[in-house]
Amino acid sequence: MMMKYGKSPFGFEDLEVYRAARKFRNQIYDLAKLLPPEEKYALARQMRRAAVSLTNNLAEGYGRFTWQDTTHFCRQARGSLMELVDHINICKDRQYTESVDFENLKEEAKRILQLINGYIRYLQQSKASAEPGQAQDSPGSEFRVPSSGIRVNMHG
Repeated sequence: MMMKYGKSPFGFEDLEVYRAARKFRNQIYDLAKLLPPEEKYALARQMRRAAVSLTNNLAEGYGRFTWQDTTHFCRQARGSLMELVDHINICKDRQYTESVDFENLKEEAKRILQLINGYIRYLQQSKASAEPGQAQDSPGSEFRVPSSGIRVNMHG
């Protein structure tokens, strides 16, 4: 498999959705550090795991061969994002910290949700517009990753 990338040799690091999710993951880690001691091994751990799952699923999905697999991992990432929004709500409801703008975090989550949904739409449209004769569950011979200018040759 031969791939042409942007700046990153891995490709997924050039995706706008991944970059935004990575920044958000770091914000969640910062929030988890502020939780009271009784939450360090419960809520804080769950928050870190969901934040890692968000970016891990985007990365793993990018590395998959079929549109269906890539879309599946994007949906998993979306589920992790929803879990993180609930964790943010818990922190806000329990008033664990006053130094965090919870509404700003939720706005960032909303932006990432829009990016994930846009990426899923792109994948579905790309699959639907595959040339006749190409396998419908295959990304085809080459596709462009949105917002990055990356061209990916899937058949070397």
